[in-house]
Amino acid sequence: MSEFAFRQVDVFSADSLLGNPVAVVHGADALTDAQMAQFARWTNLSETTFLLKPTVESADYRLRIFTPAGELPFAGHPTLGSCHAWLEAGGRSRGERVVQECGAGLVSVRRDGEVLAFSAPALRRSGAVDPAVLWRIAAALGLEEGEIRASNWVDNGPGFVGLLLSSRERVLSVVPDYGALGDMQVGLIGPWEDGDAQYEVRAFVPGEGIPEDPVTGSLNAGLGQWLIGAGIAPERYVAAQGTVLGRMGRVTVWREGGDIWVGGHSVTCIVGRLTLQP
Repeated sequence: MSEFAFRQVDVFSADSLLGNPVAVVHGADALTDAQMAQFARWTNLSETTFLLKPTVESADYRLRIFTPAGELPFAGHPTLGSCHAWLEAGGRSRGERVVQECGAGLVSVRRDGEVLAFSAPALRRSGAVDPAVLWRIAAALGLEEGEIRASNWVDNGPGFVGLLLSSRERVLSVVPDYGALGDMQVGLIGPWEDGDAQYEVRAFVPGEGIPEDPVTGSLNAGLGQWLIGAGIAPERYVAAQGTVLGRMGRVTVWREGGDIWVGGHSVTCIVGRLTLQP
């Protein structure tokens, strides 16, 4: 049997059980791809991650990210939760910022007190959504064509299409037909009128084995790149996510120089040892 240090971290919330959990396995270099995938299916969280030794000199660690359905090149809340776990376990960055190596390349993570933030990776796909794809999504979400104020590909790994709706209330009222949505990954965003956030966000990812993700860093990164870049959103805003799932996720998104940063609090809920059969 093999034993590994293990943490479960709640991300995008300063209070435990109100954000999005990620399972983090430390020192996982000896695990096979099959073992990683099997453990991710067993946790049944939106993501499970594995901290490994980096393969490039400039990185502090390498991260592999699995959903119950397979591996992702990048995801936001696992990046922040895994960095939180790595630092809590005694990790020390080589430079001012932590550098994570993952399938999407190198990702910088900065520390501002108790808040961690990652620099959004470049979008793999952006621009207009084909009308046939948009029609399929709208039908699956019960949206009339005129209710979609704007749309864009915001794909930095998971493959999201972003839709801007008229209001927070319309975002929260959507009831997806997951069968009709199929393997499409869709993010909704709509403005608040007042409160502690400026936007409400939802993420539908049935193709990854999780119908709705509680709080999604990668989606918020892509939405920020699109909406701030297009002058639709302000240079800095807070997005709420997870409301319909009983969560209170809060994601801060801002532009600094030419980069979009995505940040929030993380809190460790479980610390222990993971035992796996060889």
